[in-house]
Parts: sequence; structure tokens; C-alpha cells
Amino acid sequence: MIDDLKSMFKDYKPYINGADEMKRASVLIPIVRKDGEHHILFELRSGNLNHQPGEISFPGGKIDPGETPYEAVIRETYEELGTAKDNIEIISEMDLLITSFNYIIHPFLGYLNDIDNFNINKDEVDHTFLVPIKYLLENPPKEYTSDVEIIPSGNMPYSDLPYKKDYKFQKGKSSILFYKYDNYIIWGMTAKILQNFLNFLKN
Repeated sequence: MIDDLKSMFKDYKPYINGADEMKRASVLIPIVRKDGEHHILFELRSGNLNHQPGEISFPGGKIDPGETPYEAVIRETYEELGTAKDNIEIISEMDLLITSFNYIIHPFLGYLNDIDNFNINKDEVDHTFLVPIKYLLENPPKEYTSDVEIIPSGNMPYSDLPYKKDYKFQKGKSSILFYKYDNYIIWGMTAKILQNFLNFLKN
């Protein structure tokens, strides 16, 4: 049996337990240079979208079946910004973000050399805007916390649990970040991914 296990796991790459039941997406943190200063490009999502209309995000989206996170982030950035694929230079993968509502986000750090020839997909993106990295480093986000609680379904088999219906499910906390720039509010998953990147620069 041990030899079989060694063979089975020879090329195995660990991922996330339960990933098959979760939604997966890739996003790009796009660095651009303008007027001698480095900025991060953000999108304001179209108000016609069913999912998070009118909110601020990074370029990116769902990872299609059979697609790698890298392939997805290139495709989604190309589709949303209408930029040439060879204009998207990937610098590094960043830390995964696992949300409390069954999302696995694969962030990538990248550089866009040409920002003057976008053909933005207006069905998905209302417009883009730039925020200086220096500003983001000097203006930390406001942070709030929310409770994360397990609410069992009506068919929970309490008889199989210690203490039956008196079983105490663990509760958690989740931080919610808010960056403000001009009239824009960057929050939610985008703010979490942004903070993760900025922490690398601070350290």
C-alpha cells in the first residue's frame, strides 16, 4: 500500500480542501506608469451587470473549466480592457484569497506598458481610473469587523452531535477594508487583495 501511495502522490500539488465546491476567479493588480509615477489601475464595473454592479474591482473574472488561473487572468484582462495580450506582463502570483462565501481568488501582480490604446468592454466596465501607489501607502484603509456565524439547516442531525441541539458552533470575525480616493471607495475583496500587495511594499 505504501508504494501505491508514493506513486499516487508523486506529482501531487496540494491546493484547497473543498475547492471543487467553490467558485474560482483570477484578478490582475495592474501597475502602470504615468507622469513619472507608478499607479494601480482599477475598474468601475458597469451598472448593468447582475453581479456587483457599479462597484470597483481589478480586471479579472471566473476561471473557466480546463483553464489555469494564469490563462484566466490574461483572458479576462484582455476582454475587459481591450488591450493586446502581449501588453500584459505578469510579475508574480500573489497570496490566494479565500472568502467566507465560497470564492477562491487567484490574484496576479502585473504591469501594463501601454494604457493609451484600451478598447474597454462597456458591457462590463464603465470606466477605469488610476490611483498613485504612493497615495495608497500613505493613506491606510479604514477597517471594520463583521461576525461570521454558522446557521445550521433545518435537517441538521443534532442527535449525532455532542450536546445535541445545545452544541455551540464556532463563530468568527471578518475584517472589511475601505480605501477612499477622490470620490471612489475601494472595498471588499478588491481592498483585501490591494492591502496584501501593499503590505509587501511596506515590508
